[in-house]
Order: sequence, then structure tokens, then C-alpha cells
Amino acid sequence: MPTRWPATIFGAWMVVLAVAFGLQPGLQAPLRLVAGVSAVVALSLGIRRSRPDDVKPWWVLAGAVVLSAVGGAAASAPSFVTNWLTWLEPAGVALLLVAYAALAVALAGFVDRRTSSSRDMAGLLDALTVTSGVALLIWTFVVGPRLEGSAATGWTEIAMPVADLLCLGLLIRLATMPGRLVAPGYMLGAGVVALLVADVGRASGFGHLALYTAAGLSALIPSMAELTRPAETPPAETSHARLALLGFAAMVAPTVLLVKMFRDGQFAGLTVVAALSTLMVALVLARMAGIMASHRQAMSRERALREASAALVSAADSEAVGLAVRTAVAQLIPGDVPHGVVLAIAIAQTEPQSPEAAAQAGVDRATGTAARLVTTRDVDWAVAVRLTQFTKTLRCPMVLKDRPGGDPLVGVLHVGAPTWALLELQRSVEVLAAQVALALERIALGHEVARRNSETYFRTLIQNTADVITILDEDDRIQYASPSAVGVFGGDPTGALLPEVIHPGERARLGDVLAAVRGGHQLEQQLDFRARGNRRTEVLLELHCRDLRAEPTVSGLVITMRDVTEQRRLQNELTHQAFHDAMTGLANRVLFNDRLAHAVARSTRDGSVIGVLFIDLDDFKMVNDTLGHAVGDQLLIEVAHRIAGALRADDTAARLGGDEFAAIVENVNDPGAVEETANRIFAALAEPVVTDAKPLYAMASIGITTTPEGNDADELLRQADLALYVAKGAGKNQWRRYQAHLHNEMVERLELRSALDHAVNEGHFLLHYQPIVDLPSGTAVGFEALVRWHHPKRGVITPDQFIEVAEESGLILPMGRWVLEEALRTVAEWRRILPPGQAPYMSVNVSVRQFRESGFVDQVRTALAHTGVPPEALMLEITETLLVKDDERIWTDLGVLREMGIRIAIDDFGTGYSSLGYLRSRPIDVIKIDKTFIDDMVLGQQPMALVSGIVSLAQSLGLTVVAEGIEDATHREVLVRLGCPLGQGFLFSSPLGPTEVLAWMRSPQSIAV
Repeated sequence: MPTRWPATIFGAWMVVLAVAFGLQPGLQAPLRLVAGVSAVVALSLGIRRSRPDDVKPWWVLAGAVVLSAVGGAAASAPSFVTNWLTWLEPAGVALLLVAYAALAVALAGFVDRRTSSSRDMAGLLDALTVTSGVALLIWTFVVGPRLEGSAATGWTEIAMPVADLLCLGLLIRLATMPGRLVAPGYMLGAGVVALLVADVGRASGFGHLALYTAAGLSALIPSMAELTRPAETPPAETSHARLALLGFAAMVAPTVLLVKMFRDGQFAGLTVVAALSTLMVALVLARMAGIMASHRQAMSRERALREASAALVSAADSEAVGLAVRTAVAQLIPGDVPHGVVLAIAIAQTEPQSPEAAAQAGVDRATGTAARLVTTRDVDWAVAVRLTQFTKTLRCPMVLKDRPGGDPLVGVLHVGAPTWALLELQRSVEVLAAQVALALERIALGHEVARRNSETYFRTLIQNTADVITILDEDDRIQYASPSAVGVFGGDPTGALLPEVIHPGERARLGDVLAAVRGGHQLEQQLDFRARGNRRTEVLLELHCRDLRAEPTVSGLVITMRDVTEQRRLQNELTHQAFHDAMTGLANRVLFNDRLAHAVARSTRDGSVIGVLFIDLDDFKMVNDTLGHAVGDQLLIEVAHRIAGALRADDTAARLGGDEFAAIVENVNDPGAVEETANRIFAALAEPVVTDAKPLYAMASIGITTTPEGNDADELLRQADLALYVAKGAGKNQWRRYQAHLHNEMVERLELRSALDHAVNEGHFLLHYQPIVDLPSGTAVGFEALVRWHHPKRGVITPDQFIEVAEESGLILPMGRWVLEEALRTVAEWRRILPPGQAPYMSVNVSVRQFRESGFVDQVRTALAHTGVPPEALMLEITETLLVKDDERIWTDLGVLREMGIRIAIDDFGTGYSSLGYLRSRPIDVIKIDKTFIDDMVLGQQPMALVSGIVSLAQSLGLTVVAEGIEDATHREVLVRLGCPLGQGFLFSSPLGPTEVLAWMRSPQSIAV
């Protein structure tokens, strides 16, 4: 609800009650109670909504309303009630008087909060004066006649007006406080005045209703909280409103006297006395008003002069002084009176003054700072032109009698305005002129002190500066040398020729520079010259030349020399650090890119071949992880030296970061020379590197590109990086040269990686299962889970097309997790469907990266627990290269898996570089012979012997052998004869889906013999 509606509704309600109060005298007592309760509710609502700083005065006001309503209802109760309860009417009158006291306390509370308990004695006296005047009127015309006219007048008819006077005095005190009285204050004051008028007119009931209405409305106005907040305006001794109140109070007594004389027919002479007293009071009040206006104007001018003084103190030049003067005069002249200001400052005259001007200056010096009102046409012509609109001008000389600068006349201040305004301004302008004279003298003295200090400063600076300042004559002979020359050259070079102190190799260039300066040319750059310095050492001097031959105080060339030997050395060191690797000393990436860009530009001009090599150490991270970063740094430093040693003098070696190096091969005739550089680098790295830990072999992969394949530096960098990637993928420790088809293959590989990432997230994989059979009987004993990618465009893709990308990108981890969980869910479903004796085991391929991931053992354990598959029904296949790894954590995890009952198989056995002796020390249960050995064993004795040896060795070690890729019945017969128990391949079945496996196992196809 908008804030005005509660007040509107309450006011309308109180009007209804007042009308009923007047029309129904018999219901006045209950109506008064209802009105009081309504006012208390309004007060409570206003306090809750506006939350004033101090609620106590408002609650006291609510208490006063309650006491008034109850007391009034009791005092005006019907006769049949008062006849029965004789004490009710006196009690009601007593409550009414207490209500007046409570109202006075509430008003006193508002006064205390507004004044912040400060002592405003003037305001208190003004309130008492006005209250006394009102009291005189009420006593003379109300209370007095009542006492004289009727002996039966009740004491309440006297007590209530007296109480009203107390409340009125507090109300006047509240109204005369500094600051604006808000609407609730006016509303509450109207209620108190209405109560006073009603009590005087013997209609106190309506007066109390007016008080209730005013109290409720004042509380419902949002600004009611301002009545309990301190006034922000300081107390004012005089104001028009306060003067009017005091005038009203002072006129009360003469007015009463006049009224009584005319009404009572008193002696006519008293009329003259009363009239004269009234006139005198009016004249005194008028005089007080004039004094007040003069006082206010004097205060305003004092403030303006004080502000002008502050502005003049901070003025730095004559323009600032003039602005301060114009501002001060505008504040001194009352209202919008037109005026003009001209500040004439005395300056040294090179020509003699006119007799009139000299006479006027003499008068000014004699009279001092005294303003005179003169006719505008009598002042100086330059001033009169600017003040021509005014008849009179106030002319005030600015004279300092004890001025250290000589002439005491500093200047003249002219102010043009109407004559009456100039007469009032005379004293103020004299004070302002004195302040302006002091300000101008301060500024002049400040400039003189600054000038002298500047001369002393520069003299001291020249004597003590580290720079050597010399003056040369036309023969290049040093006429003057500052004292610092002794510290630079070891002696005073004054009288010597400047070329004699410069290095012989620099003298010709110095001669050209001096000739150019004499010819009027400005040197825009710093010039460094070598010279023989103190202790016969060579120093580097930075020279600045300036032709000051036209200056009479110099008459020569000024040569400033600064010893910058150490500065240039530091600059060279910083430049070297900015473009070289801090650890190896080779060029860094920034310098490498810059030199490559320049080399390509030269190659474009002369047609030579440029080669770029990217060199990356293989398995360098293992060195840092196993031997520490200190040993790794030793290896990098030695590798950098060997790479730099393998290059020619014109070539550039750089370290791009980490274990990445690069080289630029320039000025070769054909790309083959770049490949020879790569071979030299491999030869340089072939020798072991001696470190604090042990000798290490630094193996590297190199990517090569040349300018025939690329036209700019960025393209060459991309090509070399791509060639390095291919070299890494080809087996490391070798180089590869960029070929055009590599880019297309890389793009396809990136597209495959992106699609593979999407497939992993969307689950576009499926599993096929190839049976592992008992070779003599052909019965399936297990199945190997083979992942397939259901590509949306290329159909089903086999692992050989995407497993390598998955390994590189790390996608093999979520893919392997899904394969393990899906395979276990499938075998769990088979075990529920097939008879217990026919339930096969499941073989799942596991990547090395999966084993290196922390928590792989827990992952397998959790998958077995969720699917309910026993560990004996799971076999994990790992690659043969894992046998040679020295990662004990991986083998510890394999041991834990084997203890759980899970079997471990080596896949593609025989294709790696491991020794068969590793089989004894590793937790292995099954070896799977690679298909290439199976295909070749019937073609020669050596492959047959190799397969036979593997089977025999496995049997002797207690390992199970599985032959992979059996596609011919002859292969099966040979393997059975050699004692190989298990096999798998297309001879038995191609990979099948989960439901196809069940059908195959229930009705196995015949196997070709």
C-alpha cells in the first residue's frame, strides 16, 4: 500500500468520529475512547514502519493520548454513571492533567533529540518570550475574566490553559530550533495549538480529538523519524522568522494595554503612553533588523576576504592573483550589482614616465594603501577604457613601505561600480589591496629566489656531475672541461685536442660528427666512442654534441661525454640472456625464429637451400624421474654442446625448451647436406654421456625439412615438427624427412583422434569374441574379447586402425575400462545360461597405460564384484614389451592380480626383444605364440624348431601355450603333434557376437582336417 493511503484513511476516520462527536453528545465518552485507540494504533504502525532513531518520545506521546482518552471519557461520562461512581469524574480530570504532563514530556523529548542535548540559550529565551506573550493574552482575556466573573469557576478551567501554555512553550522551542521542521512537526504543532484554542474556548473535547488526529497523522508520515534526529544546521542567533516572533511577543503588552483602555474606558493619557510604547518597540525592532542585516553583510565580506586571502596565498603567478581579486570583489558587492575590476601591476619602465603619471605615482606612494573615489575619466587611459560604463572608480594603491625590491608602489587596484556600492566597499577594498600587494611581493621574491637557486644549483651540478662537459673551439681544442674529466681520463684534458683523447680508430668518425654539428645538423642518435681512460684502460664514451657558438657565454661546441662502459656491458649481457638459453648457452626460441626468418629471406634472394632440424631426446623423462633433474640438466648441457659441435660455423643450434632442440643449416646446395648434418648429430650423440650418476646414452629423434618443401619460416617449423612426430612413431633414435603426404596423414590422424574421442564419450564400441579351443578335441575353453568401433560412416573398424591413436591420446584408458566391464558382463550372462561344465573363461587385452594408471587393481576387483564373475574366469593379456620394463609397481600389481586367481598371458610372444629368461621371474601363466610363427612353421625347419622350442620351454616352466592365427588344418595337426594344448584362429571360428557365441557353443561347426 502506498505510504499516503494509511494517513488518508486515518484522517477520514477521525473526521467521521469528530462529526459523530458533535452530533451525538450522549456518545462523546465512547467516541473519545475510540478516537484515542485509533490514534494509538496509528502511532504504533508509524513507529514500526519508519523505525525512528529514538522511539521513547513517540511512545510517551501514545501514552499521553491514552491518558487523555481515558480521562476525557471518565470526566464526560453520563450522569447515571457518575451518580453511581462519584469518584469517576475527579479521576478523569486528574488523568487529563497527567496527559498534559505526558504531552509536555513527549515534546521535551523531541526537543532534546533535535538539539542533541546542546545548550541553545538564545533559542530557549526566545521560546520563553513568545510563550510569556501568549500567556499574557490568555490571562488577560480568558483566565482573568473567568476568575472575576464567577466565583464558581472550576480550577480545571485554569489548570488546563496553563498546561496548554507549557506545551505551547515546548512547541515554540521545537519550532525555533535550527534546520527545517518536517511535516510531522507541523502536524503535531497544529494539534497542540488546536488543543490550546479549544481549552480557551471551553470546547476541550474537540481539541483533544484534534490532538489525537495530529498525533496519528504525524506518525503515519514517513518523515516522522526526522523528529528524533539531531538538526544538521548550527544554531542561528538571528533570522527573519525569529525576529518576527520576538516582535509579536514584544507587542503583546502594549496591545493588551490599548485594548483594556478602550474597552474599560480608562484615562485617555494612557492611550498616548501605550501608543508611544508601541511605536518605540516597533522602532527598536526595525533597528534590530537593520543591525542584523549589517551584521550578516559584514560576516559575508569577512568570509569573502578570508577566502581571497587563502587564494592569494596559494597563487603562483599574477594571473592567479588577478583571478582571486575578481572573485573576491564579486563576493563583496551585494546582489547582482554590475561592476568591473582592473589590477594594474607596476613593472620596470625602460622609458621615462609622463609628468602626470609620475605625479600620480608620487601621490600613491605618499598616501599608501588608502582607497579614493575618483572620476573614471581621471584614471589611466588603459584602465578607463575597461571601466568606461561607470562614472566613479574606487582607486586603491598597493604600497609596501619596507619593500626590499626598492619601489614601494607594487600596483593599483581599480574597482568600478555604482557610487553607493563603492562607498560601502571602501574599507574592504583597502584590506584586499594590502593582501594583493603582499601576494605579488611574495611571488616576485619567490621568482628571484628560484632564479638564484637555479644558478647555484647548475653551478654545483656542473662541478659534481659524473658526465664530462667540455667546450671546443674552432680547432677542436678543449677550452673547458668539467672536474669529472679527471676521473674519466686520469687528468685534466683542458688545452688538448679532443681527437687526442679518443681512440685512434675512432678519430675519423669523430671528425665527421663535429663537422656535421658545425654544419647545422642535429644528431638524433647516441654516439659511442672508444677512448683511453684512467689507468690507460679503454672506456666507452657516449657523446652528445651541441653547437652553442652563437651564445656569447659559451662561444663553442659543447660536448658532453658519459662513461657507459659498464652500462653497455650489462646491456650486452641482458641482450644475450634475452636471446639465449640460460642453461646451455644455445639460442632460445626467440632468436631461433628470428634467424630462421632472416635465413629464409636470404634463401629467397640467392636461391640457396635452408634446412631446419627438430631434435627431441627419447625417453628423457625417465632420466629426470629416476636419476633426478640435476643429472637430467647435465645430460641436456652435454647434448647441447655435441649438437653445436656437429654444426658448421654458419649454422645455428637452439634449445626450444625442455629436451627439445633445433638447428638451422644454411648455405647448402642440396637437401642431402641437411641429412648429412642429422647423421653427424647422431654420431656425436653415440658416445655415452658421463654424469654424476652413471654414463647415459642420449638417443634422439630428428625431423628434417628444407626450403624446397616450404617457402616461409612458419611453414618450415610446422613441417619439421611433423617430421619429428613421424620419426618418433617410427621407433625413435632415427631421423625422418618431411614428405608432402605426411601432412595428409597427420590430418587424417587428427580427424581419427577427434572421432575416436567422440566415440568413447558416446559409446560407439562393441565386442566380438573369438573362441580359444582345446586343439585335440576342438572344444571351446575360453574366448578372447576383441573390440570393434562402429563408425557412423566407415562401418565396423578393427583395432589395428585405431588402437595406436587411442594409446597416444590416452583414450585407451576409458576404452579399456569399458572393454573389461562389458566382457565381464557378457561372460557372467553366459555362465548363467550355459551348464556349469561348459562355462568358458574370458581373455581381455590390457594396455601398458592401463597398468600405469593408479588404481587398476581396484578397478579389476570392483568389476569382478559387480558382475559376480570369479577371478578364475578372467585372463588378462599384456604385450611382450612389458617384460623388459623395470617398473616394479606394474609387476607388483600383476602379482596381486595373480594371487586373486586371475591368469596373466603374454600376447604376440616372440615378436619383441625380451629374453625367454624373463619368463621365470615374472608372474606369467600363459604365452600366446604370434601368428607369424604359426604361418611359417610348415615352410622350413627353423620356424618349426622355434615353435617347438617355445612349446617345450613353456611346458618346462609350467606355462600354458596358446597358438594364435590357426587358419589351416595342417597347422592344427602340427601343433597337436608338438604338444601345444590350445589355439585360436579362423579355422575354428571368426570373432562372434555375444548371442552368436551361445549358438556356436551349443552346435559347434565341424573343423576342417
